[in-house]
Amino acid sequence: MATQTTPLRFRKMHGLGNDFVVLDTRAHDLMLTPKSARAIADRRLGIGCDQIMIIEAPRNGGDAYIAIRNADGGIVEACGNGFRCVAHLLMNETHKDKVTLETVAGPVVATRAPKELVAIDMGPARTAWQDIPLAEARDTLHIGIGEGLLQDPVGVNVGNPHAVFFVPDAETVDLTTEGPKIEHHPMFPQRTNVEAVEVLNRSHLRMRVWERGVGITRACGTGACAALVAAARRGLSERKAIVTLDGGDLEIEWRADNHVIMTGPVAEAFTGVIAKELLA
Repeated sequence: MATQTTPLRFRKMHGLGNDFVVLDTRAHDLMLTPKSARAIADRRLGIGCDQIMIIEAPRNGGDAYIAIRNADGGIVEACGNGFRCVAHLLMNETHKDKVTLETVAGPVVATRAPKELVAIDMGPARTAWQDIPLAEARDTLHIGIGEGLLQDPVGVNVGNPHAVFFVPDAETVDLTTEGPKIEHHPMFPQRTNVEAVEVLNRSHLRMRVWERGVGITRACGTGACAALVAAARRGLSERKAIVTLDGGDLEIEWRADNHVIMTGPVAEAFTGVIAKELLA
């Protein structure tokens, strides 16, 4: 439910078609329930989105605290495309070229990049089995599970869990069928995002994604980061590459200090006021 004296406005934004409802609750008392989140995310009866990005007052000296809800109402640790969108808003608001987003997964630093792009430091890539997390000790470079064309993934955590599968042709993978099986595989106690990645060359990857709690989306920023880290770990790519998603390209760099930098565009589609019924 939500308690407020003025209408709650929203912005509909997207990064490469990965779309978000952005709520600024710094001036509102809002407690978004899973049911309300699902109602807002519903593409027929609500506003429609992959995730809800909630801007809250900072708690530890950053520019804002960012909470995230998936379309299924679940809490999300990180969302690279969504972080770029809210960072863009905050940089315009503060007239700064660098902002720090506080998140449940830790601080995220965003900076302006050339050509009106936004670069996000997603923090260090984590590859230990406990950090993915997996249900048991396994080599995260070869986890050894699979469904259909998706076999033997690499495990990476970039604020949230990912299972990265390398395939000869990303377009032929039946993500609608195989994605949810991997998402809910017993090996992933917190479920997982699923990436099907085709190596076009050492500086260019093609990726399709099944997002945990959402389904197939046009782009996934943390997934693109995980794909680059996984490819570099297996020796299939350089540590900097273009990742082409259904919605377009992201530039990903896995730096020597283990931090992953994602650079890409943001866009605003429309604004409006949320009906009280969606928050009831």
